[in-house]
Amino acid sequence: MAAISGTGRGSAGTVAEQPPGRAGRRAAALGAAAIGGALALTAAAVSPAAAHTGPHSGGHHGRPPAHTRPAVDYVALGDSYTSAPGVPAQVDANCVRSDHNYPSLVAAAQHYRGFTDVSCGGATTVQMWQAQGTNPAQLTAVTRDTDLVTLQIGGNDVGFGSIIATCAGLSVTAPTGSPCKDHYGASGTDQLTVNVLQTAPKIAKVLRAVHRQAPHAKVVVVGYPDLLPDQGPGCFPAVPFAAGDVPYLRSTEKKLNAMLRVEALLGGASYTDTYGPTVGHDMCQAPADRWIEQLTPAPPAAAAHPNAAGERAMAAALTDTLEGRGHRR
Repeated sequence: MAAISGTGRGSAGTVAEQPPGRAGRRAAALGAAAIGGALALTAAAVSPAAAHTGPHSGGHHGRPPAHTRPAVDYVALGDSYTSAPGVPAQVDANCVRSDHNYPSLVAAAQHYRGFTDVSCGGATTVQMWQAQGTNPAQLTAVTRDTDLVTLQIGGNDVGFGSIIATCAGLSVTAPTGSPCKDHYGASGTDQLTVNVLQTAPKIAKVLRAVHRQAPHAKVVVVGYPDLLPDQGPGCFPAVPFAAGDVPYLRSTEKKLNAMLRVEALLGGASYTDTYGPTVGHDMCQAPADRWIEQLTPAPPAAAAHPNAAGERAMAAALTDTLEGRGHRR
């Protein structure tokens, strides 16, 4: 199979600075995304931690000799949805990074020449430029020789950890109501929508930096998977979000993913939808069908994060993007 369908930024050109009118296009696109989005912005916080970094270049059985591997050097950037806390085997306790997270699975399946995974639990866009403990600034891994960069970031900028804690805590006060929505809208403006809109220029800045450092690389922005049921009131108390807050949280995550898609388009990158391929495998499903763990995880995984099956699903979605296919259901 082809390693990458297309490289570089194609017709997007250089994006180090925005051309005239781009700010207006972003505002219009994000405004539409803010109005039309929907889903659950629920991801348990993984504390920012120190981490080692470096390529995971060994340990994949069946890897062909170096001279037969695709000439692709791949760098994975991201937060805990990329690093896969708790998923065996954990190869970096400080960054809660697994060797079976979706970047590792894709790199192994494609037999890429080089692979560097600097994703780290708790990362925000700030960690693209600033070290996270012993994990260096993630963008330092991106060089002119990099051929492929994947980026999954923004959830912690919006406030994944504090949102899940707040909404779970408030749910017991009105399990059939919408106490979380009421809390974040108390000022008359929905604060989570504001958080998403304020994260958009941060994503744009990261994409400009990636293109500047790796001008020939294919860049893929990876969205967040389906965390709560795509329809209905949820499954309180198994997943402690009030019935009226589940649609609100759905809407918020869909706004986040819509924003990431818009920024990818404006920033000369591709976008991988991991939400659509994971519908029906949310936190409320039976253990055999669940790809996102509940707040008390069953298998080795972090609360409100993808388990091993969820990481495999995201790997499949990313592979579809790289090979020019839509997601498979």
